[in-house]
Amino acid sequence: MSGVKVRRLVPADIRVMQDMSRMFAAAFDEPETYARPPRAAYLDRLLGNPGFVALAALHDGEVVGGLIAYELVKYERERSEFYIYDLAVAEEHRRRGIATALIAEVCRIAAANDAEVVFVQADHGDDAAIALYTKLGTREDVMHFDIPAR
Repeated sequence: MSGVKVRRLVPADIRVMQDMSRMFAAAFDEPETYARPPRAAYLDRLLGNPGFVALAALHDGEVVGGLIAYELVKYERERSEFYIYDLAVAEEHRRRGIATALIAEVCRIAAANDAEVVFVQADHGDDAAIALYTKLGTREDVMHFDIPAR
């Protein structure tokens, strides 16, 4: 991971967040998902939310990796969990420990917030992600359902 720095984005980092979204679009091969980016005011509010974690891996000022996580404050006990929503590394920078460094940083943030666990989903067939997450944690086989809000 030589020369790569991981840092949490703050409201002043709107441009970096926009660059990270473009990197996600390319890494996930989902340009349509990122085709209508949020306005700067929305990103400013989002990046100022302490329950939202945006981590950028930067190499010479270029976003080469990123992680988005949310803190889920639980109700049954005074605790929280962190959910990694998105994690990607630009193709030409993969297999250099960047994803592992991003996960280590979100774990550090979670621990500082007294969270008990950081969890993440992986899609069937995403062997690289499954291998990484298996190396770092315990696999649970669950079912995921998308229920339309409207």
